[in-house]
Amino acid sequence: MSDQSGEALSLLPLNEANPTPLYLQLQQSIEEAVRKGALKADAALPGERDLAKQLGISRVTVRKAITGLVQKGVLVQRWGSGTFIAQQMRLEQPLSRLSSFTDDMLARGLKSSAVMLSQSTGPASTDELMALGLSPGDRVSRVNRLRLANGIPMAIENAVLPSRVLPDPSLVQQSLYAVLHEKGFMPARALQRLHAVLLNEEQASLLGVPPQSPALYIERRSFTATGEMVEFTSSYYRGDAYDFVAELTISQPDRMHNDDT
Repeated sequence: MSDQSGEALSLLPLNEANPTPLYLQLQQSIEEAVRKGALKADAALPGERDLAKQLGISRVTVRKAITGLVQKGVLVQRWGSGTFIAQQMRLEQPLSRLSSFTDDMLARGLKSSAVMLSQSTGPASTDELMALGLSPGDRVSRVNRLRLANGIPMAIENAVLPSRVLPDPSLVQQSLYAVLHEKGFMPARALQRLHAVLLNEEQASLLGVPPQSPALYIERRSFTATGEMVEFTSSYYRGDAYDFVAELTISQPDRMHNDDT
């Protein structure tokens, strides 16, 4: 953690007589200050040395408290700049509706944006052939992006499409589905698989979280109304910012059973 200096924080006093470890007391004090609005999003914390001096505790204790809050998503460390209060954003995403990231954010009143990581075309790999049901020698277009909401990194999206559907990946600047709609390949349904993963260093750096942070990995295969597969996308969604919600209905029996008959 950077040792930048900063103004003294107004935090609850720590009590060495309290059986709760000092690092946990410090975590609770910072979280309480965030909840009450005393610490605003993007506010910088004092440096490790300054905070330890202010509270009369060791730098090791401060470091342990800060590390735990970074892992919980309360704080974010920007290497070379310091430690800051994280933007507290959490989104619910229904699993029963197919929509684009751009439309999802617009419906929530948020501004969506994308950082283009790479675009390419070429022969489909073995995995891409299987994912899209293509034949050997078929070509694909690849669009890899970092998706943001109000400037906050939320997901890494890696989309692969048959070249007949998207011959030029540079056409995708914001919404992939808007481009597909214009070309007559708008998805009408999709199959999704998801499971929990831990982010590697590169993925974590892009999403602004520590390495080994939890995330949701989602694979989506999208089809047109005629059943043509037009998209295979693999995505990594921040585990501290997304909740995926599924609405379930109870299956009713064909007829009620009466034990008295």
